[in-house]
Amino acid sequence: MNNEITILETKDLCVNYGGIQALENINLYINIGEVVTLVGANGAGKTTTLRAISKIVNIRSGDIIYNGRTIVRRPSHEIVELGIAHCPEGRRVLAKQTVYDNLLLGAFIRHNQAEIKADIQTQFQLFPRLAERRHQLAGTLSGGEQQMLAIARALMSRPKLLLLDEPSLGLAPAIVREIFTIIENLRATGMTILLVEQNANLALQIADRGYVLEAGRITLQGNASELIVDERVKKAYLG
Repeated sequence: MNNEITILETKDLCVNYGGIQALENINLYINIGEVVTLVGANGAGKTTTLRAISKIVNIRSGDIIYNGRTIVRRPSHEIVELGIAHCPEGRRVLAKQTVYDNLLLGAFIRHNQAEIKADIQTQFQLFPRLAERRHQLAGTLSGGEQQMLAIARALMSRPKLLLLDEPSLGLAPAIVREIFTIIENLRATGMTILLVEQNANLALQIADRGYVLEAGRITLQGNASELIVDERVKKAYLG
């Protein structure tokens, strides 16, 4: 892991939904090879932060710097082309398309068909259950399998930065452990990950650093090993 090269930074990032301020002066950074997590209650602004980075929502003010350049005026498809992939909350797989076709969709910015097919085989190695269900409609998969497909689909764009939004949402504990093992495996390959996760304990166990969001503001930040033993974090999020 290289802790000296910053891949993404937000500066005084502000987002409004109508008249409501969803994010206020969010300043965070992610270094190459890190797993950074955003911790907070529902409605704290975690998902909005990811959506602002991937340009699903418009920002009111502030800046987003990726590999040293501002990306605030880039449309979402260009964000993907630059190397940022977003695995959304709720998985959002195409229910009436097969597993294979969902993976093809993840490579929509790419043109080399031989490389795309090779990468699909790589995903099948990473996610053997998807290989078994390659011709199955995504909507018939279990919740855990759909989450695996959502992650695999995001990886098909060959991202340099993966935005993971609530990967454990609605999944049984055994499946959650499986998903987090997959995230750890991705980290071992050098993938840089910005992780939003309701299960703060799991997120902080896997992350290098974390930011605590409350009502659209960062209230705490630090090494994950420090945050996980911080009394304020334990009281509010770790139960």
